[in-house]
Amino acid sequence: HTGQLLSGLQFTLDPTGDTTFSRQPRLLGKISAPAGAAGGPRGLHCSSDGLLFLTAGAAPYVYVLDLEGRSICHLPCHTPRAGAFVPEDVTVTTSGLVVVSDLIHGAVHALEHTAWDPQNHWVIVGTFPSPRGLAVDALGRLLVTDYVRGVVHIFKLGPTWEPQALRSVLGLEGPCWVGPGPEGGLAVSEEFGDVQLFGSACQPLGSLGTLTGHRFGRPAGVCSDSEGNIIVADEQRHQVILFPRAGPPICLLSKRLKRPLGVACVPQGRLVVADAGDNCIKVYQYLGELD
Repeated sequence: HTGQLLSGLQFTLDPTGDTTFSRQPRLLGKISAPAGAAGGPRGLHCSSDGLLFLTAGAAPYVYVLDLEGRSICHLPCHTPRAGAFVPEDVTVTTSGLVVVSDLIHGAVHALEHTAWDPQNHWVIVGTFPSPRGLAVDALGRLLVTDYVRGVVHIFKLGPTWEPQALRSVLGLEGPCWVGPGPEGGLAVSEEFGDVQLFGSACQPLGSLGTLTGHRFGRPAGVCSDSEGNIIVADEQRHQVILFPRAGPPICLLSKRLKRPLGVACVPQGRLVVADAGDNCIKVYQYLGELD
């Protein structure tokens, strides 16, 4: 193996391309997609208090579930001006705002949400030509992929939810999903391409494919865990791949996945995967079992 050092990050190239790990994470359970969510689960976020926020199919809702699959509530996606809209992806800020992307209307909406009393209204906090993936980075900034323009927008929300300190990462090819990356940066998956890494100052760090020798089919959801590993769902190859801070990539999951899209890390070393092909969310134990 050949090591490559880039901006303080150590990755290992794996010329053989063998990323299969001998032990698979343990499947803890399956959560069926909510009734009426035809088309399967897609966007997925786990809040700090252990609630799952889910977008699915063409349903104009954000579904809120606990980790046992019990429904907490569903948030209707509707504004007086646009009427009902279908959320593409969902994230939750550190202050508790639920944020969704609205690809059809070119908008990013936010809702001040209390799980037991969801009575507030959606407010547009940004307009972009084609917003898709969403995340919150280590600095509390919103990350929004703009698919057609090949851009990731990065901004904070002010006291009245107005965008502040807008920055953009340019030159991407079909950016779909985004998540926190190493050293306070971000990771962006490109449709039918690679996963690009950027530092906390938006400086390019290279791609996971170039740095590790891994070849993606169609990278989709991306997240990072408490140990600094980056986890990517590959929709086309029906896999979930873990990229450690050092060493070759590890194929975490390859069996019984039909169309993995969203991924999120949850407490106690667990991983949740939105499998649109199986119309469910699959919960795995993965940390502590890779030995």
